[in-house]
Amino acid sequence: MTARAVFTSPAKLRTKEIAKGVLIRPLAGEHVMLSYAELGPGTEVATHSHPHEQGGIVLEGEVEFWAGDERHVIRRGDMFMIPGAVPHGSRATRRAVLLEAFYPLRQEYLL
Repeated sequence: MTARAVFTSPAKLRTKEIAKGVLIRPLAGEHVMLSYAELGPGTEVATHSHPHEQGGIVLEGEVEFWAGDERHVIRRGDMFMIPGAVPHGSRATRRAVLLEAFYPLRQEYLL
């Protein structure tokens, strides 16, 4: 968390593997957290839920997302927003890079 302006690049941020094949580089402000996420080809994030709102944009590649009863394949330039507590998951159909935002902060990503 920070109370000052931060200007950086993903390469300068700490990398954390949050699931097999999923690397993130988190950057947290006081209330919102950004996460630069890289998913290897075929990497799946199992269906889960959390109280945090989660939104993002695909910077590279293609990802199949499911949330509740909906399934969507999203590609470079596509965005998503998932309300807190909604079960969701994803699978990278090929290598993918996303920029995600979470509110409130995902403290477990910052440890």
